[in-house]
Amino acid sequence: MIGIVDYGSGNIYAIANIHKRLNIPHVLTSDAYELSRADKLILPGVGAFDETMTCLHQLGLKTLLDELVLNKKVPILGVCVGMQIMANKSEEGQLDGFGWIDANVERLDISKLSEKPHLPHLGWNSIQIKKESKILNHINVHVGFYFLHTYHCACNNEEDILSITNYGLDFTSSFQSNNVFGVQFHPEKSHSNGIEIFRNFAQNDLC
Repeated sequence: MIGIVDYGSGNIYAIANIHKRLNIPHVLTSDAYELSRADKLILPGVGAFDETMTCLHQLGLKTLLDELVLNKKVPILGVCVGMQIMANKSEEGQLDGFGWIDANVERLDISKLSEKPHLPHLGWNSIQIKKESKILNHINVHVGFYFLHTYHCACNNEEDILSITNYGLDFTSSFQSNNVFGVQFHPEKSHSNGIEIFRNFAQNDLC
């Protein structure tokens, strides 16, 4: 059973619909009991860092997720801002993140680029796999994924980086630290590649 954490993020129903089409058992909920029964968790994310952390605190989910992820070692997949709040902190806000991975969230620095791209980084982009992981099985790296973001996770441990993407400069587009997975792109908007991400996460022993 996949537990999709419902804290009001806008992409939750798209993620749930993909799981429904794939016949993957799932529940879309903010209920502590239902989330505690899940074998794996998905932490969606659309919006700002502090806003997302505030919603999770107000729903009492911060403490619950720490228990499930850190102590019970439940695999969890963070999407976009859901990935970023797994880090220590963000330049975008003032609140602490979960700190499940040794990373900080930084703004894409267009001042260092000879050809300055627009922000946010919007649209399709390829990925370069840096470390093999079952969550990236059957991915077409050239087609890549759909991105929409201005900030990115800067991992302090290169061993945590699964893939990078170039948007004038290289940034981490997916990572793994033990049972913690994050993707900066939006699988729910990435057609067949995105479907494979959710299928791989649900069906594989990843840790």
